[in-house]
Amino acid sequence: MMQKNLLLVLLIIMISGKLYCQADTLSSYTKKSYMVPMRDGVKLFTVVLAPTQKMPPGPLLIQRTPYGADFPLPDNSTIPLNQMGSFSDMAREGYIFVFQDMRGKFKSEGTFEMTRPLYHLFDKTKTDESTDAYDAIEWLIKNIPNNNGNAGINGVSYPGYLALDASVDPHPALKASSPQASPADMFLGDDFHHNGAFRLSYGFEYSYLVENDKNSNSDFPFPQYDLYNWYLQLGPLKNVNEKYFKGRLAAWNDFVKHPGYDDYWLKSSTLTYIQRPQIPILHVGGYFDQEDLNGPQLMYSHLEKKDSFNRNFIVLGPWNHGGWEGRKADSLGKISFGSNTAQWFQALQKRWFDYWLRGIGDGKFSEANCFQTGSNTWKTYETWPPKNAVMKKLYATADKKIGFIKPSAISGSVSYLSDPASPVPYRNLPIEATYGEGSRWYTWHVEDQRFVTTRPDVVSFIMDSLAENMTVTGKVMAHIFASTTGTDADFIVKLIDVYPAFDSSNRSMSGYQLPVAMEVIRGRFRKSFSQPSPLVPGKAEEFIIDLHDINHRFLKGHQLMIQIQSSWFPIIDRNPQKFVPNIFEAREADFIKATQTIYCNKQYASYIELPVVKE
Repeated sequence: MMQKNLLLVLLIIMISGKLYCQADTLSSYTKKSYMVPMRDGVKLFTVVLAPTQKMPPGPLLIQRTPYGADFPLPDNSTIPLNQMGSFSDMAREGYIFVFQDMRGKFKSEGTFEMTRPLYHLFDKTKTDESTDAYDAIEWLIKNIPNNNGNAGINGVSYPGYLALDASVDPHPALKASSPQASPADMFLGDDFHHNGAFRLSYGFEYSYLVENDKNSNSDFPFPQYDLYNWYLQLGPLKNVNEKYFKGRLAAWNDFVKHPGYDDYWLKSSTLTYIQRPQIPILHVGGYFDQEDLNGPQLMYSHLEKKDSFNRNFIVLGPWNHGGWEGRKADSLGKISFGSNTAQWFQALQKRWFDYWLRGIGDGKFSEANCFQTGSNTWKTYETWPPKNAVMKKLYATADKKIGFIKPSAISGSVSYLSDPASPVPYRNLPIEATYGEGSRWYTWHVEDQRFVTTRPDVVSFIMDSLAENMTVTGKVMAHIFASTTGTDADFIVKLIDVYPAFDSSNRSMSGYQLPVAMEVIRGRFRKSFSQPSPLVPGKAEEFIIDLHDINHRFLKGHQLMIQIQSSWFPIIDRNPQKFVPNIFEAREADFIKATQTIYCNKQYASYIELPVVKE
């Protein structure tokens, strides 16, 4: 949920030593700060950037954040218009920008609670992020000069989550919300867990970042740069509190106390407390989002079921976490997208808020705008996913091939030994601190997977080169039949686009293995996330894994690959492979080697379901 590329960070970089104001035209914005009272008396620190010159009344565009709303300029400082970052186009037309520290963070009063449930839905005397947004808008509309009475809210990551919360029982002046890279459910598929598998390095570093010090974003003081061995030597998860956190961090303590999908996770899930869009919502997500890939897709789909007024829209792009906030976003890592996708999105975002907040435009927005990787083109859809896709099953075979014909052999399988003492790294070493200097955290979702292909505990099934293009648009589901000699196991499945062995158009990309979809499931949760159960040694079972929505054209001459492994370290904690009631309380002796078997035969046919469309 961390997003450091906020407008405020851009401003800090850009305005240094360049402050001026021209009175004859709209050339600058003026900063003022306020302590805005909430209904319970708590005051929240709020920064307002308003046009310095006289303009027609403009709308309020709000971002609420746990990362610090202030920036190092005194009140009444002026900021040049052309240095307003990704909001420059909106600034030219007189938008008023508002940034607010959420309750209990930085200069705001009160107590911080990570992913605070919407308590007011059950007890009208309680406050939460929805009521705080309501009260903030009430105050802003009445006290900020020259506003037009309309407000919008947006944000990336945690600020996106807060924008989503604000859309619940919204203030009458709140006309539109755009939650971007917002998490939806922290156990099923966002920051802290994926299908019940705990995201160790992210959960450890993020909980320290936001909870160690109310007044700052804290980086854990690691004693080394490459953290693969540091996390390995950490040992069982119970050592985290014993050695480092000492019970100080509420979020980590909650991880320990709630190893299954219980009421704690349910109450904080947007799937629980948001059932319909009450105002227009524009969800924004990236196919390669390393933090909250699932949230925008899941929440759009959830709200679409009750979108009777056509208020629910989605944009999916070729982005990592918040990549659309940059200047170009024309590539990620070594993967080129062929155009300035950030500029494209920022123009759409302006049209969106212009219509709802200023009454400009015809309001005819496509239901879904989804970039198609591979062909590098923007596509629009009347429904998402599109209904014209043909579901095809891509089967794995015992000779490590894949194809669209189901295996006919009575027997057939592939096995590998999974050793918790030597887990498969999730990206190439060194594994830097998530937000540390030189970290490659931001691009690991497009990293060439050849760095693990030759490991004996990673099995790869590959297709012959495509004779023609193949476009996959929509949700990709994996159905893996597997067994283990242990009583618990993780299975990580990747769908990979393998570039030609010799790519004449770009030799450096020859043989590149681009993961277009990948996900993990923790075996104990195969039947129920709330009631985990052990695996039976040697028993073949089906593991169904949602690999999420993609829109990708596999080009002629490329190959498709399915890759399966049982560790993904340290982004996912090591599964002991022995069932224990609570992995956060596992002992060193609980970690055992296990042989995993992937079945590829007539009775147990492992496959990935692909929504294929003709174009």
